[in-house]
Amino acid sequence: MVNSYYNNRVAIYVLKMINGKIINYNYLIIDTINNLSIIVDPAWDIDKILNILAITKTSLIGILLTHSHPDHTNLAIPLSSKYNCPIWMSNIEIAEYKFKADRLIGVDTAPWSIGQIEIQPILTPGHTLGSICYLINDCLFSGDTLFAEGCGMCPDKISAYSMYMSIQLLKKRIKPDIRVFPGHSYGKMPGQKFSLLLKDNIYLQFSNANDFVAFRMRKEQKAINLFNFK
Repeated sequence: MVNSYYNNRVAIYVLKMINGKIINYNYLIIDTINNLSIIVDPAWDIDKILNILAITKTSLIGILLTHSHPDHTNLAIPLSSKYNCPIWMSNIEIAEYKFKADRLIGVDTAPWSIGQIEIQPILTPGHTLGSICYLINDCLFSGDTLFAEGCGMCPDKISAYSMYMSIQLLKKRIKPDIRVFPGHSYGKMPGQKFSLLLKDNIYLQFSNANDFVAFRMRKEQKAINLFNFK
């Protein structure tokens, strides 16, 4: 599946990637003025990525990773090698999980630009210790921190408290009309406005950390539901 979104400077191509029961979304972000592109969390189907690069006739000049799990990094090294381009990941994630790659660049919260693509990293620990979201122009690429329907799994209660704080930070930082592009979907298409998530996503309703953690870590959750990706 390839859907696209445009504003006056940037185009976003949504790539649905499937590996068995795991379904991920990769995002090709194109500076339409200079015909440069970056990709977010590439995994599983390199031919689909190469095909959209050929169709759009754009040059891949960078790879953004939201965290180090294989379903978000599977194709980062092959693409970086093929196009001789950098891979960006949070410094914390690199240090904590020993992620290694040639042309790997650690980032914190300092913004940078690639042509018309304005990248603002937002550290959002919880799913992993160094998870990071990227606010790019008027879109948020949220990895496994925030989905349209929920938030990412947390390995323990300490991580769940971190997730609560990260979600509160996003509620403060992200404007209602920003579109959210997560790493996975449970039914709603990527690109929903944050205003919709504020209304419908239960994890954005909590104002008490203890209540959030109790709900996020509730025992009655079934693993099959956690991976019921669409």
